[in-house]
Formats: sequence, C-alpha cells, structure tokens
Amino acid sequence: MKVSSLNSKKLSKIAVDALEDMKGQSVECIDVKKLTQITDYMIIATGRSTTHVKALADEVVDKIKEAGGDIVGVEGKMQSEWVLVDAGDVVIHVMMAPVRALYKLEDLWSFGAEPDQAPDSDS
Repeated sequence: MKVSSLNSKKLSKIAVDALEDMKGQSVECIDVKKLTQITDYMIIATGRSTTHVKALADEVVDKIKEAGGDIVGVEGKMQSEWVLVDAGDVVIHVMMAPVRALYKLEDLWSFGAEPDQAPDSDS
C-alpha cells in the first residue's frame, strides 16, 4: 500500500469537510487508534438518498486525491445504500439513514478505552 503524505488527522479533516460541504447529515468522526490497528479514524455520515450517498462518497474521494492522499478502495457504490471509502488511515462510511440506524457503527466504535466501566453505573 502506498503511503500518503497526509497524516491521518489531516486526512480525516479533508473527508469531514467534503461531507459537510455536500450537506452530509450527522457527520461523525471517531478516533479509533486505541481500539484497532486497521485505521486511525472512522467517519460516518448519512445521505438523504442513494444518489446523495454516491455523490458524498465521490466528493470525499475527489478531495482526498486533490490533497495528495490515496484511496485504497471504494465499496458499495452499485446500490449506494452504504458506501465505504477506504483511505488507509481513515475509513469513511456514507449510509442511508435506515442502514445507519440498523448497524449503529457509532456504538460499535465509541465504547471508549475502558470497556470495564459501564456507562450508566452510579459507583
């Protein structure tokens, strides 16, 4: 895999800005460096339609390439209900609202560095 000249923080900012510029909804960037070696950031955004999801993913790819970053792969553009853009140190998920609600990726990746603490515990 070719190493990008962009660090993961800059790469994630480029992706988030592209999603926000294209009116992506509920854009969330999660730092997962301590949780996995696969990637540094997971970015999740919602599109209003399959056309919007595809356009959001295309914009992210274009902006990352313009900045000198590399795209490892793009999956899911055929149906465009969930498009994954793999930029190496940053993975971007662009989803339709029902798909996002079903898979709840934020819950999967946001559980924190200390899994032994229950979020609702009083003690």
